[in-house]
Amino acid sequence: MTKPQISVETVQQMDKQDPLHAFRNEFHLKSDHYYMDGNSLGLLSKRAEQSLLTSLEDWKDYGIEGWTDGREPWFYMAEKLGAMTAPLLGAEAEEVINTGSITTNLHQLLATFYKPKGSRTKIIADELNFPSDIYALKSQLELHNLDPEEHLVRVKSRDGRTLAEDDIIEAMDETTALLLLPSVLYRSGQLLDVKRIVKAAHDKGIIAGFDLAHSIGALPHQLDEWQVDFAVWCTYKYLNSGPGGVGGLYVNKRHFGTSPGLAGWFSSNKQKQFDMDHHLSAADDAGAYQIGTPHILSSAPLLGSLELFHEAGIHKIRQKSLQLTRLMMDLLHQELDGFGFELATPIEDERRGGHISLVHPEAARICKALKAASITPDYRAPNVIRLAPIALYTSHEDVYEVMQILKEIIQEEKHKQYSNERGIIA
Repeated sequence: MTKPQISVETVQQMDKQDPLHAFRNEFHLKSDHYYMDGNSLGLLSKRAEQSLLTSLEDWKDYGIEGWTDGREPWFYMAEKLGAMTAPLLGAEAEEVINTGSITTNLHQLLATFYKPKGSRTKIIADELNFPSDIYALKSQLELHNLDPEEHLVRVKSRDGRTLAEDDIIEAMDETTALLLLPSVLYRSGQLLDVKRIVKAAHDKGIIAGFDLAHSIGALPHQLDEWQVDFAVWCTYKYLNSGPGGVGGLYVNKRHFGTSPGLAGWFSSNKQKQFDMDHHLSAADDAGAYQIGTPHILSSAPLLGSLELFHEAGIHKIRQKSLQLTRLMMDLLHQELDGFGFELATPIEDERRGGHISLVHPEAARICKALKAASITPDYRAPNVIRLAPIALYTSHEDVYEVMQILKEIIQEEKHKQYSNERGIIA
């Protein structure tokens, strides 16, 4: 049966029925501009702006007393943010802390949980992972005087875009100490079966960690139920905390008491931190895996942003996100069939994160043309256009208009005026 044609009236009706549509008003949106890069940097919400201003006011009004006496005391902010984030992860409050950056947190948890011993020395990753994770894994191996070429196992992709869970599980053996995988692949948007991977890893005595950068804030997680050992993420993508926003980490409570691999002052039990003892009395929860002083002005926006997630509900956010990406894929088929685009993202809802990826040999110049047409896309070398319609601030009509503009660019060859090379930042 042929699908009915999607029209502007169709998507306008979808917006009328959207229970999250009003959340658009919470964000600073530009009129006549379509922002499709929230999987790289989310937009500023009015709540995030206000919570940042509150911390600035605390600094102005209280000085150093802002650590304990401010309207949002800085000394407890990381723990408060952890408790607010935990429901998005299916975790308990004490298992989550917001601190550092995603890569420093990854180094911390690798230093804590990667303990090569005997023949069990290898780390499983994948050949499609974001470079920063691979850099961290290689450097941790080198700190143990182990050659990454031998001890870092990168699971190969069958199609250059996605991973097969069967291949990941097949790579596990008695030489594997730890695995680190993305929950959602940054290039294709594939969502991995985390539960299945963790069970297979634990059956073979392997520590299982995940990078949630492209899933947190876009879909619900059940880290406790899945028995994930540790996880890290950034907050400036779907969580809309702002450029360089504070990172986050999760440690399953069964590991509480494990000494932090990289100890620091904020690893301390807060009741003993100011004893100034040279012997660390580590916190008895995820707070033990902090290192340095919290980055308050990079943390404060998240307080306001997370309020919106609790009000909207992560399950409703996921439902709308799937609708938006499904709509985008349907419009791709309806409007752009025959123009050289390939969809790199799995079409199944259970295998798709919050963005779609289009492969085109002229992707770089198409992205430049989109920007000139007031659309913000994301380009990934050598040939990927990522488009992320964000549930809290993207409408169905936005998606429709973006795909119409893309069609016009290709039909009229407007992209041909640009070079097919990326800029310094892509």
